[in-house]
Amino acid sequence: MKSVYAAYPSPDDPLDALHFGEQSEPEPTDADWTVVSVRAASLNHHDLWTLRGAGTDGVRYPMILGCEASGVDESGREVVVSGLLCAPRWHHDPVRDPDRSMLTEGMPGTFAERVAVPRHNLCLKPRGFTHAQASCLSGAWLTAYRMLFTKSGLRAGETVLIQGAGGGVSSALTSLAAAAGFRVWVVTRTKAKEEFALAQGAHRVFAPREPIPEPVDAVMESVGKATWAHSLRAVRPGGSIVVTGATTGQDAIAHLHTIFRNELRVVGSTAGTVDELRRLIRFMELHGLRPAIAAEIPFPQARDGVRLMLEGQLTGKVVFHW
Repeated sequence: MKSVYAAYPSPDDPLDALHFGEQSEPEPTDADWTVVSVRAASLNHHDLWTLRGAGTDGVRYPMILGCEASGVDESGREVVVSGLLCAPRWHHDPVRDPDRSMLTEGMPGTFAERVAVPRHNLCLKPRGFTHAQASCLSGAWLTAYRMLFTKSGLRAGETVLIQGAGGGVSSALTSLAAAAGFRVWVVTRTKAKEEFALAQGAHRVFAPREPIPEPVDAVMESVGKATWAHSLRAVRPGGSIVVTGATTGQDAIAHLHTIFRNELRVVGSTAGTVDELRRLIRFMELHGLRPAIAAEIPFPQARDGVRLMLEGQLTGKVVFHW
């Protein structure tokens, strides 16, 4: 079958490792798995890590990329695919499964004509969404939903600071937070991303490292080293910093004195459960929310989409389709 895959790890030139061509058909591991015909799949930073060889030791090259998708299952249902793999007994709390992984870490991903996944990783595609829109839900949007509603402790009317404005997670956070009744402040470095954040519902936008007028109740952190010190300065005593990634590097100075002196809650958050995915879809339907899509690109031209992410100028998601 036709697929977009990482042929080998290429730390310095991830595009060099990106190939489009034939790969093996998916093979369900047991009766609890099924095969989904992919209609659309969205690009994530996780795919860049795989191309660079920065994933887990379980990656075997060549590896089909992609960890979220929308498609049609073997019974003809339109479904959303979640790429977080865990045993059925841990579907409600995947982080407790010692063998959890993501598609592309051990099993082939969604950038293909077909993908094999556990049946409990599927939920019905919302009728009002295109396949392109639905393909964004189980990655960036689900990550944002879990950060905001499961992990942050925020209540309506409180203030949240979102580091970054153009990427999939940060734009989802902005839209969800505004719809939920939070005061939404965003940090970004370009005029285009400032305008995008305001269009997504942000109330104020700040430049990187710019002092903010008052401490916030929680910070959503996915940038890492470049923004960590600013996040610590921005949050009020007793507030929360929810961390889901470190796209600019993980070796930030911890500033432990600030954390314990101000009794800050630093909370990790990874992906989300299928139950949270269903709640996210209901929330988006109630509030008329749809993912912002920067580009819809045919799978054979996937290199163009990866290049957009590498350039760092995206406002919204890149989606590949057949």
